[in-house]
Amino acid sequence: MNPATSRPFVKMNGAGNDFVVVNALDRPFTPDADTVRALGDRKTGEGFDQLIAIEASDSADAFMRVWNADGGTVETCGNALRCVGWMLMQANGSDQVTIDTLGGKTVAKRAGVDRITVDMGPPRLDWREIPLAEEMDTRGIELQVGPIDDPVVHTPGAVSMGNPHVVFFTDRLDDGFVIGTGSLIEHHPLFPEGVNVGFAHVLAPDRIRLRVFERGAGLTRACGTGACAALVACARRGLTGRTATVIVDGGELNIDWAPDEDGATGHVFMTGPVEVERTGVLDF
Repeated sequence: MNPATSRPFVKMNGAGNDFVVVNALDRPFTPDADTVRALGDRKTGEGFDQLIAIEASDSADAFMRVWNADGGTVETCGNALRCVGWMLMQANGSDQVTIDTLGGKTVAKRAGVDRITVDMGPPRLDWREIPLAEEMDTRGIELQVGPIDDPVVHTPGAVSMGNPHVVFFTDRLDDGFVIGTGSLIEHHPLFPEGVNVGFAHVLAPDRIRLRVFERGAGLTRACGTGACAALVACARRGLTGRTATVIVDGGELNIDWAPDEDGATGHVFMTGPVEVERTGVLDF
C-alpha cells in the first residue's frame, strides 16, 4: 500500500443508503471517474452508493463533495448530510453544524442517539429550478410511461431538493418496474441534468412507501432528498399533509415541510438514523 495515495475512510449508512466517507480537510482528494467507479464496485471495490469527501470551507463547518457510484459528481445527498453532520459533531463536540454542498448550505442537528435532523431548505418548485427542458406545472408534469391511451404511470410531480427529482404516484413498487422505469426516465430529454426517479405509494395522510432509482446510482435502499421530494410532491397534490413518515427499503425517515409566513412553502426538515459500518483504507 502506497502511503502517498492511501486514504483512511469510514463506511456509513443512513437508513441503508451507504457511503464511503473520506477526510479531505487537510489533503485534497480528487479521484477521477474511473477510480470512483472502481472503488464503488461492490464485487471488486469497497462498494457504495455514494463516495463522500469532507473538505474545508470558509463559510461552513465543512464542505461535502459527492460522487455517485457511476463516477459522476452530484449536488448533494440527504442521507450523507446526516452522516457527515454526525461525524463533524462527534469531532467537535457540538450539537449543530453547517455543511456546504454544491446544492447549497445545510444545517444538521442532533435529534437523539444516532439520529440527525437536517434542514434541507425550501423545495425548488419552478420548472427552471429543477430544471426541466420546457415550461410545465411541476405539480404534475407532462410525462408518462406506457401506451398513450393507457399509461402505466403518468403526470409525476417534479421537485428540486438541491438535486432534481421526479415523483410518480403509484402502488407499483417491484424491483423490475422501478429499475426499468427509473433507467428509462433518468436521462429523459425533459431533464437536461438527469433526474432521480421516485415511486411513491401513499399509505395514509402521514405515511408514504417510497422507492427511488437514483441518478447515477440506481435503485438504493434509501434516498434522503428523494424522501423530501416525495413528501413535497404528495402534499402539493393533496395526497398527504405536510408531515409524514417515509418508509424506504432501509428504514424510515421523518419529513416535515414547514410552512412559511404565507403558508405556501418553507423549509423541509429530514430526521433519520446514521450508522457506522466499518473503517478501512483506500489505495488508488
